[in-house]
Amino acid sequence: MTKIENSFQKITTVEQAIGYVDHAATLMIGGFGGVGSPPSLIDGLIESGKSNFTLICNDSGFPHIGAGKLVSQGKIQKLIASHIGSNPVAGTLMTEEKLKVEFSPQGTLAERIRAGGVGLGGILVDVGIENDIIQFGKEKVEVDGKTFLVEKPLTADVAFVYAKKADPFGNLLYDKSARNTNPLMAMAGRITIAEVDEIVPLGDIDPENVMTSGVFVDYIVPSKGVNWKWVWE
Repeated sequence: MTKIENSFQKITTVEQAIGYVDHAATLMIGGFGGVGSPPSLIDGLIESGKSNFTLICNDSGFPHIGAGKLVSQGKIQKLIASHIGSNPVAGTLMTEEKLKVEFSPQGTLAERIRAGGVGLGGILVDVGIENDIIQFGKEKVEVDGKTFLVEKPLTADVAFVYAKKADPFGNLLYDKSARNTNPLMAMAGRITIAEVDEIVPLGDIDPENVMTSGVFVDYIVPSKGVNWKWVWE
């Protein structure tokens, strides 16, 4: 690594990265059913003993996969997600009122995260406009004779993302469908920590292949690899 590359000082350890997460913080964790979720950061958070987090994630994963591990171990006090059906522990905790769950349709959830990342005041949607539960407590506006719900943007104290490659500046390249919500969350975290499979020298990632610019990434953690067994195996 050259002096220029080292001067960015973004590459760190899991233990140091977890130090930026406070008890009861709001977290975003990338992934879709665990695919694209950062395993080393999730395990590091569990081992830290910190808890009472608000988690923003596409879903609650599975009991032993992805962010579902945090839910299953009682580390989450509130979950904002599109569904929890793949994790029965989450359903049980919600029913027992030990876990608050805010459901947001998947497309709406992604747009709320994007809105938070780019500084918008919210988005206008017509999904659920006639559903009393979905529209409860939400502002309505009319545009060109059509009524919309105002969905508020989402941001986080810390965003955990998972990428295939990074250079020392934090430019990221994701692996196929593991890209999912990661690029959006990378923009929406006050602090963004990227767990990556491979760190390459500056210039090794073609600019046309950069999926998240390093300007959004604060810290980079080398991954120890996925350590769970997928449900289809």
